[in-house]
Amino acid sequence: NGCLFPLAVRGSEGLYMLNGPPSFTESTAFQRDSGKNCKAVAFSKDGSLFAWCNGEKVNVFNVTRAELLHSFDLPKTVCLEFSPKNNVLATWQVYATAKDGTAGVPNLQLLDLRTGKCLKSFIQKKMQNWCPCWADDESICARNVNNEVHFFENNNFNTIANKLHLQKVSDFVLSPGAQPTKVAVYVPGSKGAPSFVRLYQYPNFGGPQSALANKSFFKADKVTMLWNKKATAVLVIASTEVDKSGASYYGEQTLHYVAASGESAVVQLPKNGPIYDVAWSPNSVEFCAVYGFMPAKATVFNLKCDPVFDFGTGPRNAAYYSPQGHILVLAGFGNLRGQMEVWDVRNYRLVSKPVASDSTYFAWCPDGEHIVTATCAPRLRVSNGYKIWHYTGSVLHCREVPADQEMWQVSWQPFPDGVFPERAVRFQAVPSPLPSAEPRPAQAYRPPALRNRPVASSKLHEDEPPQNMKPQLGGSDKPLSKTALKNQRKHEAKRAAKQEAKADAQQGPAQLKPPQNALQNTVPATTTGDPEVDKKIKNLKKKLKAIEQLKEQAAAGKQLEKNQVEKIQKEAALLKELEDLELGV
Repeated sequence: NGCLFPLAVRGSEGLYMLNGPPSFTESTAFQRDSGKNCKAVAFSKDGSLFAWCNGEKVNVFNVTRAELLHSFDLPKTVCLEFSPKNNVLATWQVYATAKDGTAGVPNLQLLDLRTGKCLKSFIQKKMQNWCPCWADDESICARNVNNEVHFFENNNFNTIANKLHLQKVSDFVLSPGAQPTKVAVYVPGSKGAPSFVRLYQYPNFGGPQSALANKSFFKADKVTMLWNKKATAVLVIASTEVDKSGASYYGEQTLHYVAASGESAVVQLPKNGPIYDVAWSPNSVEFCAVYGFMPAKATVFNLKCDPVFDFGTGPRNAAYYSPQGHILVLAGFGNLRGQMEVWDVRNYRLVSKPVASDSTYFAWCPDGEHIVTATCAPRLRVSNGYKIWHYTGSVLHCREVPADQEMWQVSWQPFPDGVFPERAVRFQAVPSPLPSAEPRPAQAYRPPALRNRPVASSKLHEDEPPQNMKPQLGGSDKPLSKTALKNQRKHEAKRAAKQEAKADAQQGPAQLKPPQNALQNTVPATTTGDPEVDKKIKNLKKKLKAIEQLKEQAAAGKQLEKNQVEKIQKEAALLKELEDLELGV
């Protein structure tokens, strides 16, 4: 058990592997590469192979047998990826044109890991979506070339077996899992035409009728498409670069659900604001969205896009399901303080609330028991390091790199699905070998005059508590409709305002009894049916209210200006005029 879950660590101190829980010692099976120039690392999907480029060579290491498998002379490689069944290693380096301006040499290499030879090389100018995409059984491989998707079969890259032509495919995603493979494609809108996402089943690409599903929408500069594990549906986050209303500098996002059966829907999010994160549960029948202006809401939805559980509001912008799907972590990283909420999602119970401040990275260990959080450069240049946690909130291992060094990446060794079955959720924190160093929450600034006074609650907003959205059996506690919720909130706000006014009246100085005519100003606005008359009435009431305030100031001993005294003298005439107008004289 000592060397389960190795963790690869890359930084200015070189590249090494750490044995994960429970030993946390450096792995002796993997020889540390002390070069300061390790640009890229990658594990294979099943975790049996590991590749890295150290600025001299690309090396492939067999983790299971602890031996070096291949060394390729590709010193400028900055990206690496294994095909799903470990037959091919894809490498990418920055594209450069030749000195005389002619096309440069191919910079995307597909290397055969059985023979060590190069299967094929392509010119791939952009780093974005550089890597070809394989179906899980490697029967199909696809890449986007000049807005077309080219398909190759059985790793034969000399023949294009199929092409998907649409106006301009800017992105595509292959479905996970067994055959038949499905393809989700995104075509951005142009000249007033909407953008759309279409789902196809390989190789049926003949015309719009052959699509399994089609969802079109305006307001999209870019989209993110997420297949669920069972390949029955795709979630599409459509975003615009700019929010025309000016409400958010994140642009504007909408969330769409598209099923392979052809159904589609817009997921209704009950709070306005950005969509920070969306994650499918590994069970493929639920997903979690984190959205809305801070404090953000998080909600789990089912395949009908109905809310199942609402986590209320909190400082969060990310959601991570455990590989087994039994635990969900909601977290606030980046510009938030690193608060995490660990939830048992079988019963929707809160397990722990650890804080991992300054984290730039989070990942579940394949065992579904442990988590790594890390602070990496270049996102943050100071206090780089990583922590390994148990989900109950205990820190089991912590490493901070020396101040003059940087850490760039940490990565768990993956394992095939099903190796680690789900275990019962624990609520008691597991013992930690480290002394507890709970970070003291930063106190809000208080001016010196207020420091010895009791702290009055000065929240800018009320936090919403978590609530179960599933219709209760027999009960009439159906989730309220949007309008009903709105009305309910209005009533509550009114009630709160009334109580506040009452409290103010009790605490305030001995108040003057309002004269009878002041009550007229609080009468609900009446309408005479003539807009001109209504306008006059409104103006008169405004003037009378101002006179009322002046009289109060005079009673409190304030010296009034000459024009203010004149205003007060006009009160009787104004009241007469108002009365005449209201009676319609």
